[in-house]
Amino acid sequence: MTARRDDRMTLVAFMQAGSTSVYSGSWRHPATEHGYLDASYYAKVGRQLEEGCFDLMFFDDRLAMPGIYGGSVAEAVRYGARPVKLDLSVVLGVLAQATSKIGLGATYSTTYYPPFHVARTFATLDHLSAGRAAWNVVTSVNDSEAQNFGIEAHLGHDERYDRADEFLEVVAGLWDTWEEGALLHDRTGDFADPAKVHELNHSGRFFSSRGPLTVPRTPQGRPVVIQAGSSGRGREFASRWAELIFTGDPGLEVAKSHYADQKARIDAAGRDPRAVKICPMAYAVVGETESHAREREEMLLHELVHPMASLTLLSELMNYDFSRHGIDDPVTDELIASVSGIRGLVQNLRQHLGRTVTLRDLAGHRATLLQGPRFVGTGAQVAEQMAEWFHGDACDGFVLAATHMPGAFEDVTRMVVPYLQRAGLFRTKYEGSTLREHLGLPVPSASRAAAGMSA
Repeated sequence: MTARRDDRMTLVAFMQAGSTSVYSGSWRHPATEHGYLDASYYAKVGRQLEEGCFDLMFFDDRLAMPGIYGGSVAEAVRYGARPVKLDLSVVLGVLAQATSKIGLGATYSTTYYPPFHVARTFATLDHLSAGRAAWNVVTSVNDSEAQNFGIEAHLGHDERYDRADEFLEVVAGLWDTWEEGALLHDRTGDFADPAKVHELNHSGRFFSSRGPLTVPRTPQGRPVVIQAGSSGRGREFASRWAELIFTGDPGLEVAKSHYADQKARIDAAGRDPRAVKICPMAYAVVGETESHAREREEMLLHELVHPMASLTLLSELMNYDFSRHGIDDPVTDELIASVSGIRGLVQNLRQHLGRTVTLRDLAGHRATLLQGPRFVGTGAQVAEQMAEWFHGDACDGFVLAATHMPGAFEDVTRMVVPYLQRAGLFRTKYEGSTLREHLGLPVPSASRAAAGMSA
């Protein structure tokens, strides 16, 4: 395996601040450590990933316990279908102190948090981590989440993205209300230059915000923006805002098609496609031998995931009670039209499978192991499989999910990363200090402030 391109692979660790990774059977894995309520657990994982020179670790989040299936949270609690989710701002604070190089990202919803709160949270994290913050933008599709915030039902698909577009305009504007060099700290004169601190005075369809932000301009200029959305509207949103796009493509050909389409959309939006990283979620099942890896895969596929956990999570992720359907019922066009969050996913699955998608296919894809590629084998074999995607214009790197914690990341850093490094596909040490430097992303200028917002 030799490096064919000048650029290097991006590696992101997909985290959960709770009891279960994105693989719904992870809590049952014999090697899983149940330390998710202890700060030292997250510090340990962060230091381990930093030793492997990962670009970023980012945390998924949901603002409700899964309770759509059958109208109850009972199955989520009984089968461990991600019933525990900690507050990410506190977890990231722990990691900012425990690590010094790796990027730190969190999911925050544009539906239930106000823009000022999000802008301040991530600007604060960027300062306290010395320029390592990233925000994963989600639009929230779940009625249970809405009800936890005193709202009966979530917004429709397109309206969520309309709201998210304006949300990003406000957050980016607030980040830009402080210009570079505004702080003076002149003990005999001014603390800061008022000509470089501006009100935003945004008034729009969904939001109004006066500003300025109460946090000065951050080390990265702005935190890095992550986004995942596979529908047409989601891809358009990503083409405007995202700097790292997180995808869920189930196979190589689907990923190539998605990659080409998304890069073309970014170019059409007037942005440099090379300055946006596209990374599918993937699993690495690594063994000392290939047969050992295959044995591990068999356990993951057939022993650890309870079918009810899959259906419970599927209902939560799609905001639809699938208890009314049989497991082998087809996913019809009528069902797709009525279920939010399902459109791009089913389209990708149909392309990958080449046939009608059933509820069993959908549950397996979203709730167990098939949301992205699954690389299985020795460290060298897994590295070769990752390189095939990277060289094949299917991705710029990977968001690696854990089958068990923290051992899955230990396997990658110990057995896969060295092969990627020897091939020149991944860094051997951090060459910069900020997340933008790791990703090769430019530092944005305070364009809105420079355009003359009122002081």
